[in-house]
Amino acid sequence: MSQVDPTGEHEFEAAHGLPEPLPAREKLIWQGAPNWRDLAVHVFHIRKLAWYFLALLVLQVSLGLYDGAPLAESAPRTLGFALLASVAIGLLALMAWLSAKTTVYTLTDKRLVMRVGIVLTLTFNLPLRRLSAAHTLNRADGTQDIALELAGEDKIAYFHLWPHARPWHMARPQPMLRVLPASAELGELLLKAWQAQAQATSVTATADTAPQASPAMTTSPVRPSGQLSHA
Repeated sequence: MSQVDPTGEHEFEAAHGLPEPLPAREKLIWQGAPNWRDLAVHVFHIRKLAWYFLALLVLQVSLGLYDGAPLAESAPRTLGFALLASVAIGLLALMAWLSAKTTVYTLTDKRLVMRVGIVLTLTFNLPLRRLSAAHTLNRADGTQDIALELAGEDKIAYFHLWPHARPWHMARPQPMLRVLPASAELGELLLKAWQAQAQATSVTATADTAPQASPAMTTSPVRPSGQLSHA
């Protein structure tokens, strides 16, 4: 797996997608990023917006013809509206491209790291032992979202995470890995890494004669309605 940033924007990172090189005892399991086209469709809803603008455009033309206005007279307004719609869709596409370009998700045997941010780069280190649940959404086009519940009182501000946050979970924001290929089997890799980390923590606690209960991570599949299920 290449550790070189082809864009050169983050060439001064200690390690690709990471704030510092991995410690000798920490193992890289998986690293990836969302595809910008899938991000545009499923997160920024660019396809729905395009259909909305198209419906408005057809309605505008139809009303003009119904009122008896000459087509040549309504053409400038129609073209102006189409231009504004194209600009709006283009801006959303640019946002999706920039978001995907600046995002790196990294899974190790001890933590999940999210490097996100277009203007201001933020890196979130999520220790596996501090995760209590994972929720997956599998789409028909082969993409997958994975939302993570943080254990205890851990909390990250929703707007610091967006668009890498589970929609509408404002009180208890959940970091979300967006539109990844389901073939990557990241959910299964995450669960195995969490189980291994929980087992190691349990062994360490026993050796220290101060055992502590660890939360049991649960994975919830998607419901038939297409919404993420709740733990």
